[in-house]
Amino acid sequence: MPELPEMENYKILLNELIISRPITSITINRDKSINMPAQSFINQLNNASIIQVERRAKYLLFHLSNQKVLLLHLMLGGWMFYGSEEEKPKRTIQVQLSFGAKHLYFIGLRLGYLHLLTKEECNKMLSDLGPEPLEPQFTEEIFLNILKERKGTIKLKLVDQHFISGIGNCYSDEICYEAQILPMRKLEKLKETEHRKLYRSMLQTLKSATTIGGYMEHPLYVGDKKTGSYDERCKVYDREGEICPRCKNKIVLIKISSKKCFYCPGCQF
Repeated sequence: MPELPEMENYKILLNELIISRPITSITINRDKSINMPAQSFINQLNNASIIQVERRAKYLLFHLSNQKVLLLHLMLGGWMFYGSEEEKPKRTIQVQLSFGAKHLYFIGLRLGYLHLLTKEECNKMLSDLGPEPLEPQFTEEIFLNILKERKGTIKLKLVDQHFISGIGNCYSDEICYEAQILPMRKLEKLKETEHRKLYRSMLQTLKSATTIGGYMEHPLYVGDKKTGSYDERCKVYDREGEICPRCKNKIVLIKISSKKCFYCPGCQF
């Protein structure tokens, strides 16, 4: 599932590609991917333009010239592609927004969705999300204060969107690896020095992954060399049985409350 770095990468690239271009047509191939009758969705989008793409947690918000917002959550298996009819992937397209000869294809939205909302509806829907870890105001001291009130397994808390927003299975494992902390440990059992290591590892990991395009395997457009570049840099995620680059032990896969969790038993404590 795309996480903060993947969605931030999409946000940056889409702000370069589609801003202020009128939507010339809309195609809905799966009604369950949207939140209203297809014709109403089409009528409200036709000839509107996207004035800004914003990210919140794992969501993208497409702010429209008609004061509405398209709220996107890709969920498991969802991705996007921008290009011409000839360039589009040979995959099932659930929703298509056209900008003249170029199109934004929403693919794999079996669990994900693209909802058309008012700004008030959108704000209400996202109101229970936790703080954004890369916002300047989310300081180390604020993080430490939040931890004083929280208990639970580190892995499960990191992926809890009410605790901190935007982190999922991949980056929770990478953050714990960078901090040299076992993901199955309890937050309340960590020393303050370990809390600080966790915060710094979180920022380092998320910033690095965002800068090089996240781990998504699908390029956003033909010639996109950035999207997915972090995949080969993952130290533990999806690396079961491989050799740890830090201590040369083998990476282990376990499950914590049904969530896959990768870690190194040799250098995480």
